[in-house]
Amino acid sequence: MITRRTATTALLAAPLIAAGVQPVAQADQRHRPRPDTYVVSTTPGDTPEGIEVTRDGTMYVTSVGTGAVYRGSVRHPKLRPFLPAGSDGRTAATGVHVDRWGRVLVAGAGTSNLYMYDARGHLLAIRPAAQGSFLNDFTFTEDAVYVTDSAHNQLWRASLTENGLGRLKPWLTRDKIEPTPYFLNGIVTDGRSLLVGEQGQDVTYRISLRTKTVRTLAVSGANGVLSGDGYLLEGRRLYAVHNAGGGKYVTRLAHLDRDWTTARVIADSMPAATNSTPTTIARDGDRLLWVNSQLDAAPGTPPYTVSVVPGLR
Repeated sequence: MITRRTATTALLAAPLIAAGVQPVAQADQRHRPRPDTYVVSTTPGDTPEGIEVTRDGTMYVTSVGTGAVYRGSVRHPKLRPFLPAGSDGRTAATGVHVDRWGRVLVAGAGTSNLYMYDARGHLLAIRPAAQGSFLNDFTFTEDAVYVTDSAHNQLWRASLTENGLGRLKPWLTRDKIEPTPYFLNGIVTDGRSLLVGEQGQDVTYRISLRTKTVRTLAVSGANGVLSGDGYLLEGRRLYAVHNAGGGKYVTRLAHLDRDWTTARVIADSMPAATNSTPTTIARDGDRLLWVNSQLDAAPGTPPYTVSVVPGLR
């Protein structure tokens, strides 16, 4: 229903706006307690995988099952479709991140494409990798995006500027990485080095952006194991959604040394629910959120959800 605003109403509202007084509905929304669980989708087979939470509390979640991308607010329990399943040839989607210009980039998994959209969902670019690539996750530097390819087990790079996204080019191939990777996945950067998770052997590579020198992190604690599907880097704190074996998934927190040569595991979250199979992770203020993909019981059972990581901040 459309209502009319009279001139008197508008004049009365103007001083309030000028004084910085927020409408009651907006104030209530801002202070509303955040849900512990979010419903991403109720569509069968719409298996979620990637997540991004922006500073203003906007959440994006991808579907590896259909390629749909959902969007919502951390203050509301339900997400809505942002990009329809299959649109632009995007029949699967994994990593999702928003760049510093507000554009939404999506890794297209087995489509072998990296997609870029504006905040309204309009397609800006499609950048193909090699045929048969599985583009899984990516991270930004000041002038580029680096993407993990879990099929060819190599890294791709594309320039990234205010003017757009460059062509994807091979940056570090499998034969240049030791030990030889079998499933590259999570990736983060501090602008000088990359940290890349290798789930086939449960290692994390440290790769110099300047020289492409590859080392593995020396890990202490938790039986010396640190690898992850989704990574989150906060200063020298590295969070990894970790498959601890036997169907047990946790978020593992490690402290990195100054040179990123060693990592000390200092905490694990409580395990995820059985068959929830969390994949990726994002920060929402004073808490962490992870995606309950249900991949271990694929296609899983709707509703598909995002929930608070238990026992770890």
